[in-house]
Amino acid sequence: MLDSTIWQDLRYAWRSLWHARSFAATALLTLALGIGGTSAIFSVVDAVLLEPLPLGNADRIVAILHHKAGPVAPANFLEWKRQSTAFSRIGATEYWTPNVTRDGPAEKVQALHVTTDAFALAEVAPALGRLFAPGEDESGHEHVAILAWSFWQSRFAGDQAIVGKSIVLDGVPYGIIGVMPAHFDFPMFWAHDVQLWAPLALGSRAANRDGQSLRVLARLKPGVGLGSARAEMETVTRALERIYPGTNRDVTVTPLRDLVVGDVRPALLVLLGAMAFVLLLACANVGHMLLARGAVRQREMTIRTALGASRGRVVRQLLTESLLLGVGGGILGLALAGAGVRALVALGGGGLPRADEIGLDARVVCFTLLVSLATGLLFGLAPAVRATGTTVSESLHEGGRTLTGSARQHRMRDLLVASEFALALVLLTGAGLAIRTFVALRDIDPGFSPRGVVSMVISFAGSAEAPPGQRVSFVEQLLDRVRTLPGVERVSAINHAPLVGDQWGLSFYIEGRSVPKIGEAPAATYRVVVPGYFATMSIRMIAGRDVAWTDRMDAPAVVVIDDFMARKYWPGQSAVGKRISFDRPDAGVRWFTVIGVVRNTVRSDWAAPAAEEVYVPWLQERDYMTSGGGHVGYMTLVVRAHCAAASPCDAAPLVPQIRNIVSSIDRDIPVASVRTMNDALATANARPRFTLVVLGVFAGVALFLATIGVYGVMSYAVSRRTQEIGVRLALGAVPSSVIRMVVGEGMTIALTGAAVGIVGAMLLTRTMASFLYGVRPTDPYTFGVVSVLLAAAALGATYLPARRASRTDPLRALRAE
Repeated sequence: MLDSTIWQDLRYAWRSLWHARSFAATALLTLALGIGGTSAIFSVVDAVLLEPLPLGNADRIVAILHHKAGPVAPANFLEWKRQSTAFSRIGATEYWTPNVTRDGPAEKVQALHVTTDAFALAEVAPALGRLFAPGEDESGHEHVAILAWSFWQSRFAGDQAIVGKSIVLDGVPYGIIGVMPAHFDFPMFWAHDVQLWAPLALGSRAANRDGQSLRVLARLKPGVGLGSARAEMETVTRALERIYPGTNRDVTVTPLRDLVVGDVRPALLVLLGAMAFVLLLACANVGHMLLARGAVRQREMTIRTALGASRGRVVRQLLTESLLLGVGGGILGLALAGAGVRALVALGGGGLPRADEIGLDARVVCFTLLVSLATGLLFGLAPAVRATGTTVSESLHEGGRTLTGSARQHRMRDLLVASEFALALVLLTGAGLAIRTFVALRDIDPGFSPRGVVSMVISFAGSAEAPPGQRVSFVEQLLDRVRTLPGVERVSAINHAPLVGDQWGLSFYIEGRSVPKIGEAPAATYRVVVPGYFATMSIRMIAGRDVAWTDRMDAPAVVVIDDFMARKYWPGQSAVGKRISFDRPDAGVRWFTVIGVVRNTVRSDWAAPAAEEVYVPWLQERDYMTSGGGHVGYMTLVVRAHCAAASPCDAAPLVPQIRNIVSSIDRDIPVASVRTMNDALATANARPRFTLVVLGVFAGVALFLATIGVYGVMSYAVSRRTQEIGVRLALGAVPSSVIRMVVGEGMTIALTGAAVGIVGAMLLTRTMASFLYGVRPTDPYTFGVVSVLLAAAALGATYLPARRASRTDPLRALRAE
């Protein structure tokens, strides 16, 4: 008969809520906001932090790098591989951006050179063909490649007979031996959206301990823990450091998942906690509503008990109503969560790892169902117990209104209101810190003017312009023709533009200073520039001159440095005329004379402090002028459009014309990585903006719920004290004293909750420290503004019921039952 009683409870709950449609609609909307937001954030946390990486036994894969993220020299990788015993496989990967030519338009793709062990440790079978065989990463072996699913579809239209055909990369044919499954992304950090893989042959670089370009991956042996692997690598690298000083410092063994997730983990956990606070606020509000409704129905419940219903039976009936509300709120919340997930992914931009895996899957639906049931119990249990905790005589004597009300009821109400304001203050403080952070980040001076500037990579690798002797004439011709386009103000080129390009570091030595030990020389970000770059980017020249077209290989070597480097190494004097070298000083070292000092600029990290940066003339850079390597086979074109002083300015419309110019010179040269600098700045701030907006929305909802909660509770409390207030007014109390009484009680409760919230916020906001900038977690200004805002909201929420109470007619109040 249990099933029949449950069905009776459900029918009774449905009829009861149907007759109180206004109450039910308000409760469902409140719960939908809390449950929907929680489910949306959980879907992001689940995909990014909880869902296993799409690799075989991914938790056993680690990365072995310098300083957790820094690349590794080939000789060190090979030495680690020979000496380590903690790993079943250890391999290396190297970034590569070849040009694809023939059989379609020229295209620059993201690719990786990998050792056979690196690719095999992923433990993912190909969708077509095979993986790399042992030995295919040795020098002299036939060139082969494996395609990513998306590239196979876009370039070859999913040709089922693709295995055995060839693809031309940088002018060299590669045999296609396989296609990886859809969504396979390896190694999932540092290099994203990889479109093909080819074997990594170290060859002559096998003894190189200076050129750090490899990312090393390894799979732990069965039974070997992360701690043991770290201890072994520490022993190995310490021994190598003694033999080769400065080459094996700060080597870290990091789980691959940690690198994939990056620094987004604390932000997502904070947002999940914030949404849990909003859900608690929603539950508190619905709990208030059920307490009020339970007080009205208290006589009904007591009479049912007197007629033979057990207290447990009545409690179950009331819990059925709250569970029905919870499930209904969950269903509505799931619909809101779908829209919320889409908004979160769009808002996160490129700042969310594994964004393509975020969605409302079965795990999220199950989570939503559990949250719905839990919230139904959470907000329904106390009101149900309270509504059935009165005896028949108490209920009949108490009536509909009392002079003072139940002390227990007051305590419960006060506790709920105080908790709402405590939670709201924590959320508002977090949002305030996020706003201060975003403002501080927005105010960072990038050192250049992004307005009207567009950058694009021009890659001549594998084309007729690739030979070193052809590059200069190609670049000069390209710049001349782009400069004549209508709407172009300036044009130049650099190896890697700030924020949108790679960042190379190079050690340097100062003439006349003692030579540092191996591995201890200072390093600078290394830029290679074409004349006119600083003017095109509006980077101010502080001292000296710009590089010129006369700064060629047969002229004295020169360099421009940034202001940070000038002040650090030549404080109180001019850096112009000083000399540095990029090789350890000896009799034949090449010295570069500093000819100019420019403003500091941002590099790859928007919020990173200023650091050393050097700019070498492109026409004097030996590798670019003499080497055929792919790493010097491209330049980044930067173009500034004419911009009216007060109007929006976008250089993107110039891109099709520039593509036509490049194609007319050589159709095998692709134009890739097109980015406006305004977009680059927006992307650089995508993650703090994501945190700001989401926390801000949550805080706004929390403030609304807390204010409405206080208003509802005070309105209900005033309605229950109608006789008391009537008596006070009949005995001569003035309306202003009634207002002060009601407002004072409400403000005392709210401010008590806010005080508790301040303590909680000071503890919990410390978890935000990792993504705050320019503000402390305990910033007194933020705490002060939030406290004043909450106090104002509480004052408004209590004043309206108090004002209504002050207008009570004493005669009507005294005649009321």
